[in-house]
Amino acid sequence: MIEQVLIAGFGGQGIMSTGQLLAYAGMMEGKHVAWIPSYGPEMRGGTANCGVTVSDTEISSPLVTEPTALIVMNHPSLEKFEKTVLPGGIILTNSSLVHRVSRRSDLGFLAVPANEIAEELGNVRIAANVVLGVFIGYSGAVNTEAAVAALEKVLPARRHKLIPMNKAALERGAALGLAYRREKAAYG
Repeated sequence: MIEQVLIAGFGGQGIMSTGQLLAYAGMMEGKHVAWIPSYGPEMRGGTANCGVTVSDTEISSPLVTEPTALIVMNHPSLEKFEKTVLPGGIILTNSSLVHRVSRRSDLGFLAVPANEIAEELGNVRIAANVVLGVFIGYSGAVNTEAAVAALEKVLPARRHKLIPMNKAALERGAALGLAYRREKAAYG
């Protein structure tokens, strides 16, 4: 199994920490991982993306140029990266901010109301972890438990009080992702 995931959005949406969380979860499961960040020139509100590879075998290149999965938290990121996803891959969007579906018919597409779910859980800033949870539940790339355990590694000590909320975001998303996976298996 090899998953090459591109996570993209605006700075301040938790893009980098979400990518780190996926990478740490993979490491905690003994998988080979790579995490490569990319920032725009702005401090906040600019573009941000990271590539994460999680693999059962050694990784030949850490760069994610043709992702198997794309997680996008805003419309400009969908416009920029949609064409890079490999056929048969999947795009997951934060449908709270991305108001269109993929124009491609050769891949899967999941629209996740991430901001709404995050607000229900208490903080819109955990929206990226809702979508990451959906990806984890759908793909099985890592276990939800490993992602939850990785929160202590990714969040600085001063933010550890937010672990329960982030745990809830990952678990809620994973349940949705698993439901999507079962639905796809049932209906093809």
